[in-house]
Amino acid sequence: MANWIIETIGQFGYLGIFLLMVLESLFPPIPSELVIPFAGFAAMQGTLSLPGVIAAATLGALAGMVPWYIAGRLFGLGRLRALANRFGRVFTLNAEEVDTATEAFRRHGPIIVLVGRLLPIIRTLISVPAGLARMPAHLFFAASLVGALIWNLILVGAGALLAANYGLVEKWLDPVTTLVIVSVVAIYIYRFIRWRPGGAA
Repeated sequence: MANWIIETIGQFGYLGIFLLMVLESLFPPIPSELVIPFAGFAAMQGTLSLPGVIAAATLGALAGMVPWYIAGRLFGLGRLRALANRFGRVFTLNAEEVDTATEAFRRHGPIIVLVGRLLPIIRTLISVPAGLARMPAHLFFAASLVGALIWNLILVGAGALLAANYGLVEKWLDPVTTLVIVSVVAIYIYRFIRWRPGGAA
């Protein structure tokens, strides 16, 4: 995947970064941990500019978040509660937990979204509960913008600092991403096994 990402950025420049980040926000297997550091490395070589890289990456991340947020809003909390009661074990949620999560988003939504944008896998999925909780669009996009910008600055900086040793980014960040994925799967399996019904639709 790393070679494909490098070729895409090399061929399409800022547009390539934008499109890769749109895909990264839609599909977790495409890791920004590889996209952005190489873009930062390319900027240090004079091929791209650092402000341009950060802008393209951040705008791409925001664009990719929109479908999931809209999907959450359109699906609706009522449907999710009904599904949680009917297929709760698959979702590893019951109606009470749906209500608890929704209330947390209503109270602390911007902070949850901002922090979620800094975590692999979570940054893609966080848009759905934000939409389900009908988090105001302006707060959702403001928190997403700040979180995505912080993350992109960190990764661009990593690529710029490592420069010719770009391969080290993949070497160190790939295991971190894998660890997060394994942790998410393990938590899902644990919750699947331990799930109990609760609450009324």
